[in-house]
Amino acid sequence: MAADRSVFILLTNTGTLFTKVIQSYTKAPYNHASISFNRELSELYSFGRKHPNNPLNGGFVKEDIRTGTFSKYPDTTCVIYELQVSEREVEKMKRVLQIFIRRDRKYFYNILGVIGITVKEPVEFSNSYFCSQFVAEILQRSGIKIWNKLPALVTPDDFRQSDRLRLMYEGKLSEYAPRT
Repeated sequence: MAADRSVFILLTNTGTLFTKVIQSYTKAPYNHASISFNRELSELYSFGRKHPNNPLNGGFVKEDIRTGTFSKYPDTTCVIYELQVSEREVEKMKRVLQIFIRRDRKYFYNILGVIGITVKEPVEFSNSYFCSQFVAEILQRSGIKIWNKLPALVTPDDFRQSDRLRLMYEGKLSEYAPRT
C-alpha cells in the first residue's frame, strides 16, 4: 500500500474590489483557492493575477504567501485545509501540474466561468480557468473525486463544505506559521 501524503488547499480573501464583488454574490468568507504540495505553502499554484498591480491580467500563477499579490494585501485572511492522498495521487497531480507549468503562457483567467457559476451553468474554454476550477481540475484529473459536479462549477466555498478536508489553520495569512 502506498504511503499517505497530504496536499494543502489555501482559501483566501484579500479584500480587493474584485473579491468584494464576488463576495457580495457568494456570501462566502473566502473567494480564492490555491493548491500546495507542502505545508509551508512554498509550492503554491492557482489562477489569478499575474502582476499584483493589474487585476485584469490573469492566468496560471505560482503564488508566494510572502511576496507578490499577497504581500500587497497584508490583511489577507485565509483558511488552510489538508487533504490526505496517496503517494500515487500526488505523482498524478504533479504530472498534471507540469502541463500547466510548461504551457503557463497559454492559459488565461476564465472570468466568464466565474459568471457561469452565478447562473449554475459551466462556462468552459480550453486553456482558461478560474482559481477553484483549476484546483478541482488538478484533483479530478488525478482521480480524486470530492464533488459530484464539474470543476467549472466548483467554488472556493465548496472546499470549506467538504468533509474530506481537514482544517489546519484559519486567520491572517501573514501570521501563518506551519507546524512541522
